[in-house]
Amino acid sequence: MTWLPLAGLALVLVTGGLLVALTFLQRKTPTRFRHIPAFERLNRAIGLSVEDGTRLHFSLGRGDMLSTNSAAGLASLAVLRRIAQQTAISDKPSVSTSGDGVLAILSRDAIESAFQSVGATEQYQPTAGQVSGLTPFSYAAGAISVIRSGDVSANIILGHFGAEAALLTDAAERENTFLLASSDNLPAQSVLFAAADQPLIGEELYASGAYVKAGASHLASLTIQDILRWLIVFVLLGGMLLKLAGVL
Repeated sequence: MTWLPLAGLALVLVTGGLLVALTFLQRKTPTRFRHIPAFERLNRAIGLSVEDGTRLHFSLGRGDMLSTNSAAGLASLAVLRRIAQQTAISDKPSVSTSGDGVLAILSRDAIESAFQSVGATEQYQPTAGQVSGLTPFSYAAGAISVIRSGDVSANIILGHFGAEAALLTDAAERENTFLLASSDNLPAQSVLFAAADQPLIGEELYASGAYVKAGASHLASLTIQDILRWLIVFVLLGGMLLKLAGVL
């Protein structure tokens, strides 16, 4: 066995240990974040929807949960659960759409768990997590029907999307609803940046769980990301210096 697999295993173990330790620390110490206006406006949109008796539509994308696209889906599920908690007491609780069967099952579980956590189990409806289509444009067509249902005041589009994201943003714009959006796919990011009221850029998608206060582990993950960034910087600088010294 070469040193590279051992180094990878050590990195995974150290990262896991840091996540556990920092999760406990984050519960005791307050954390300060970089200001992102989109999340402040999201909180306002959630409050207005509960007061007005309107619905929040959460679109999770069509990322395959058994592929590398799963990261964006998992990040969006954490936000979905938190928002479902906040809107559980509304006359019209949140609804989610997705383009993957596994993602839809997980969304239903997240929403049901959110309702249970606030003691509103009787309000939960299995139809809150829907598969709107299994191909890009059938998924978009199904999600658009929810956006245009007339009782949706805010749309949150987070996950893995392609060019069909343009159709979703256009529908939300025509309905004059709040729209927060982000994707891990570059073509979709370009569309969402131009069309969404409140776009999230790059890694802000993966930090969204921490910003909506989805749990201490999400806060800890941001600290670990910073630690790993500095580690990469030091490794690159160290390698450069060793190369200049003729050691490598």
